[in-house]
Amino acid sequence: MSSVTNGNVQPSMIYDSLPYYDNELEQYPILKQKVEKELAREGKPPQSLHPGVPPEPTLFANNPMLQAELERVQNHRLLPPLDTTRYQLPAPTTPESEEEWRKALDNARAQLEHQKTRHLNLALLQQYGSNAWRIHNYLNEAAAKHIEHTLEELKNLTTEVNRDRKNYQTRLGTQLTSLETRWTELISSILQIEMANVALEVEIDRLNKREVELAAAL
Repeated sequence: MSSVTNGNVQPSMIYDSLPYYDNELEQYPILKQKVEKELAREGKPPQSLHPGVPPEPTLFANNPMLQAELERVQNHRLLPPLDTTRYQLPAPTTPESEEEWRKALDNARAQLEHQKTRHLNLALLQQYGSNAWRIHNYLNEAAAKHIEHTLEELKNLTTEVNRDRKNYQTRLGTQLTSLETRWTELISSILQIEMANVALEVEIDRLNKREVELAAAL
């Protein structure tokens, strides 16, 4: 089916369902029971995937560390505890060992550099942290407001679309009801005409027989 608009042929829209108008299931509960019974008779969907579906890809195939972490998360295993021995300053177990003293000294130097870095980070945080945090909060609030505004627009758009659909389908439903009523009236008129034709044919047959009888009597 197509329609002509401004000289252009456009395909007409065919609706196979008017959910805002078709309410037979609510009016006649027996229909709903029949539909549910018919759905229950249908076979269950297959549990296995279609052969055309490609197999599941292996994630992080080239990175064993990430693959192990993914497996840990999938198996709901806890993270291993942090190794705190690296932050300790143990004394050499053998004071006479120069090698152990060298390791202890290297560890102390590493801890000293670590503390210097922490002190520097704390100083930077004290000087710039408050402003950076305010800017971060401001950006988060702006993003949240933008998302809320977008969500509100989508809700309004959805409401408007549903309202238009309801009005359009209700209008079509009214037209369908009018056409159905007109169709019923025409069918009734046709039946009445057919019954009148049958009655006229019977009357004509009776008159023809009467004419024959009168002609024979003369």
